[in-house]
Amino acid sequence: MELDLGPEVDAFRLEMREWIKSNAPEGLAELAAWNLPQTGSANLVDERTKATLHPAYVQWEKNLISAGLVCPNWPQEYGGRGLSPIEMVVFEEECQHAGVPRIERGLAERIAGPAILIHGTPEQKAKFLPRIVTGEDVYCQGYSEPDHGSDLAGIETKGVVDGDEIVITGHKIWTSGAKRANMIFILCRTDPDAPRHRGISYVLAAFTPENGVELHPVMQMNGSDQFCEEFFEGTRAPLTNVIGGLNKGWGPAMSTLAFERGGKATILHLGFEIQYWDLVREVQERGQSTDPVVRQKLAWAYTNVSIMRFAGLRLTAQIAAGKAPGPESSISKVFRTEYHRRFGEIALNLAGPQSLIRPQGDGYPLSYWQDVFLSSRAATIYSGTSEIQRNIMGERALGLPKEPSVVG
Repeated sequence: MELDLGPEVDAFRLEMREWIKSNAPEGLAELAAWNLPQTGSANLVDERTKATLHPAYVQWEKNLISAGLVCPNWPQEYGGRGLSPIEMVVFEEECQHAGVPRIERGLAERIAGPAILIHGTPEQKAKFLPRIVTGEDVYCQGYSEPDHGSDLAGIETKGVVDGDEIVITGHKIWTSGAKRANMIFILCRTDPDAPRHRGISYVLAAFTPENGVELHPVMQMNGSDQFCEEFFEGTRAPLTNVIGGLNKGWGPAMSTLAFERGGKATILHLGFEIQYWDLVREVQERGQSTDPVVRQKLAWAYTNVSIMRFAGLRLTAQIAAGKAPGPESSISKVFRTEYHRRFGEIALNLAGPQSLIRPQGDGYPLSYWQDVFLSSRAATIYSGTSEIQRNIMGERALGLPKEPSVVG
């Protein structure tokens, strides 16, 4: 099944296909597995990080920036191209099909940028957005705290106004990409007497030791330390860096989570499909493809990837009709992350007893499927746990009573 999105979209698809063909440097697609699912895989992060230093990648980045194709859905005055949601889907698909990276600015593009676009002043947009496009500013997210993971309304990190600045003191954890960041978008409580969802501010702050930030990497079970925890002792930011207004940070925070949880639901099946066929080829090489139990497990995986594709088509149709994603972003998040966790278990079981032994080497080396197995488990927790997503589905989509509050 394919969607007929009309002649204008078809013309745009051909334009992007030709542009990629003409502007992608030779050898770029072979530098890394750009389009596999990104779930915190240690091997994949290392591979892609090394590839970004290659001249072909550097030139590709320059070409994309010049064409407005980094943060391409942002307005042209801030460095984007003003692509519509459906054009974004098409561009993503064409990059996937060509095997080249659709260079993204991570959390800055997916989360901080949308908050600034929706809630920021014209001056804030002009100041912060172009620096995200060029890569001058790399953001991490200061939401979760040791005692308040998915419960953002319970945060305790404090923000105190001091003249024309806000001074931040507190502790954040599970911060993805913190080691690469020089900026942070952080939630802090600026009115301790206000109700839980009020009195919170959304602040952009310099993420450096010189600005009172102490950073500690957190080792994960896959050997990666992409997560970090941070202590803020007198971290300062101008009041002009407060997005949405003082004590009005809940709106920007929820806007960013909607973007994060919706993610790339329209095209995510493409990466999972690549990974699925990698497993099929290994099964065939091991002579397991005639085993009925193995075939049943592979059929289950293929069915789930197909469901992702059809769900993506449905979301694409909604976008084409001008409808904003709603609670279905939570459905997509639960489905794909729990599928991937189960897929990692299947892949490791099919590899047999040798999957229990790590490869030799320095550090914490893992085989491909060991890495998938371990890394995929984190996805059911970050960006809102599966339990939180089910609450959203039940309350907002099905209209069920809200979960009772627990006091004490």
